[in-house]
Order: sequence, then C-alpha cells, then structure tokens
Amino acid sequence: MDDDYAEAVLDLVDEIPAGRAMTYGTIAEVVADRLEALDGRRRGGPRQVGQVLSRAGSGVPWWRVVNAAGSPPARHLTRALDLLGDEGTPLSADGTRVALRRAIWFPET
Repeated sequence: MDDDYAEAVLDLVDEIPAGRAMTYGTIAEVVADRLEALDGRRRGGPRQVGQVLSRAGSGVPWWRVVNAAGSPPARHLTRALDLLGDEGTPLSADGTRVALRRAIWFPET
C-alpha cells in the first residue's frame, strides 16, 4: 500500500462530520475514484482502509468508520459506540451499531 493511498484514506476520514459515518467499502470506492482521476490507477479495498486506520494516530476519527452492517471494529466496540453516541450518531434500537440509513455520509465530490 502506498503513501498516497494512506493519505487519501486519512483525509477522507477526517472529512466525515460528527454524527455521521461511512463504511470501509464506501471509503475504498471514493478513494479509488479520487486517485484514479489523478493518475489513472485504481487501488485498495475495504481491508486496506482498515489497515490504514489501524496504523493511524489518535487524531483520526476512526470510530466514524464501520462495516457494511454498521458495526464498529470489534476490538474497540465499546469505545467506538460511546464516541458515536456522544456525537449524536443515529444507532440501532439496541445501540450496538450505527443506523446507516440515517447516519451514512457521502462527500460532495
């Protein structure tokens, strides 16, 4: 995985507003589209997004990135759900995942 890809992932995650969320897959698609527009190459997928976030520093709002079912990373589930709740992110009725239909965010461009 190259530095341009990691930087693009972290930049996009930084754009996610408080109270909203994106999936690993959606981030991978947006980043691939953005980078392809720059250099004609597509790269990365949901797993690579996860790898970038696992190496990121504490300044990145990692808790706003969830899987396709709306679940935060299992290793950080309680912490992520607390942070999401503090931001007012819509959660499922049982409070165990993000209500993606109400919380999903897509960048303007």
